[in-house]
Amino acid sequence: MGENNTMEEMEKEAEQMTSLCYLTKENAVFSRTKGGFIRLQVGDKVWDRVQVIRLFPFTEPDKFISIRTVEERSKEIGVIADMKQVDKKTRALLEEQLNLHYFTPVIQKIIDIKDEYGYAYFHVMTDRGECRFTINMGSNAVVRLSESRLLITDLDENRFEIRDVFQLTQKEQRKLDLFL
Repeated sequence: MGENNTMEEMEKEAEQMTSLCYLTKENAVFSRTKGGFIRLQVGDKVWDRVQVIRLFPFTEPDKFISIRTVEERSKEIGVIADMKQVDKKTRALLEEQLNLHYFTPVIQKIIDIKDEYGYAYFHVMTDRGECRFTINMGSNAVVRLSESRLLITDLDENRFEIRDVFQLTQKEQRKLDLFL
């Protein structure tokens, strides 16, 4: 009997994991808690804190927004198919959270890159000011998003973007050659 219950529980969990709930202005109410978190109410169910994640951050940044629980093994509560389908107040709340989660300074100038003991030490100028960060050379810290666009993730998982490597000087491009 215990084995049947376990199998039923596993089947129920698998069904919940594969089902998709779309969140709309008709069925979901988002608000801010006193602590500044995003609260979600769907029917009688309330989550006092949720995560807001883009499912396709580079190709569809305003579509397919996943709303999840905040535990380490978060569970998806639902998906907003298109941010245009939510009211302005909700959109502002969600965009604020997305901007925090996807904070990605744009590198405008490479001042220096030093390579030592398997790490690269970057000194750059971004649209947010001068910055220094370190990447692990043995990892996939530099990802080519297109022919000219790069995404760089440092040791602390901060992201930096180079929108067009061809806009950099020849000297700056040569410094990047090690990663391309």
